[in-house]
Amino acid sequence: MSDAFVYASVRTPFGRFNGALADTRTDDLAATALKGLLDRSPGLDPGLVDDVFWGNANGAGEDNRNVGRMAVLLAGMPVSVTATTVNRLCGSSLDAAMMASRMIGVGDAEIAIAGGVESMTRAPWVLPKPSRRFPAGDVTAVSTTLGWRLVNERMPAEWTASLGECNEQLREKFSIPRERQDEFGARSHRLAAEAWDKGFYDDLVVPVPGADLVRDESIRADTSVGKLATLKPVFRPDGTITAGNCSPLNDGASAVLLGSADAAATIGRDPLARIAGRGWSALEPQQFGYAPVEAANGALERTGVGWEDVGAVELNEAFAVQSIACVDAWLGLGLRGAEVVNAKGGAIAIGHPLGASGGRILGTLAARLVESGERWGVAAICIGVGQGLAVVLENVT
Repeated sequence: MSDAFVYASVRTPFGRFNGALADTRTDDLAATALKGLLDRSPGLDPGLVDDVFWGNANGAGEDNRNVGRMAVLLAGMPVSVTATTVNRLCGSSLDAAMMASRMIGVGDAEIAIAGGVESMTRAPWVLPKPSRRFPAGDVTAVSTTLGWRLVNERMPAEWTASLGECNEQLREKFSIPRERQDEFGARSHRLAAEAWDKGFYDDLVVPVPGADLVRDESIRADTSVGKLATLKPVFRPDGTITAGNCSPLNDGASAVLLGSADAAATIGRDPLARIAGRGWSALEPQQFGYAPVEAANGALERTGVGWEDVGAVELNEAFAVQSIACVDAWLGLGLRGAEVVNAKGGAIAIGHPLGASGGRILGTLAARLVESGERWGVAAICIGVGQGLAVVLENVT
């Protein structure tokens, strides 16, 4: 087996639902990230990219018909470059990176690109196709933006609860109060705003042509625990989850350049980090928010590294409550402190365009390791229907 390395990463700024990226097609968002990544390595002949793995959670609209291949064509890459689209819901682009790294690891590729895209704004409504001609009854159009739709009646009801309700259940299981969730949410906004102000994201983000958006649109630099405390619960009248302590709906794309050690000369730059371990896990669908715990534990075990060695964690903040539950579990296993988690802000502030988030956290993690000099980092993400993924990176700069 050969090692796979992260050489570069970029993403678009993440736009709000119906925000600055609402007029940009999903496949154009994907192409923007892909072209932006290639522009960062001008010495690389795009025709030498062996394969492109692209994450996408929807696939019902402009992201249909293999949006990864559409991105390759729209970005102006040679038609000889192959591409596939991966759907593991929120984990799609992290899964894409894991697949690309395995392809490099077994020697089938020297250079690969992984990425992902989601326009939750432009996700279409769909109609179920009738089983007979000219049905007499009404048909309801279903939004494909987020969550369950056209559910199989054989699925147990507890498995198909809303994402918010599932996390209210998680809050009850781990006794996580509203105050902790609001504190976590306010921290996400504060750290994301600080990271932008200090220039951390300047080299990681590429603009979207035709869109007036420079920074992530959902960040609220002036938010506070006091302001978040005034928001009403969304999923239960007496619940604790609000619009301020969970991730919003977003649009955006991300891309990561991966290669073997020998690919450095071809790419024209040195690698940033080695993909040292991969992990995956699954549990009851309604407990999906807790799935990153075992995914990360497994990735570290395969790497031969303990939590006490980890200096940076990028955990996708789908909800504050599930993030807190995961961090608490890792602290109990030796993680040196909660401050190493999402030190540049997280999805509650930055946003969570489903198919793009895995690539975002992986690229951010590599950049954090380079900045801090820490050796080991973990990127982890929860996935609807009860799954989790994680990747361990080793700083090689």
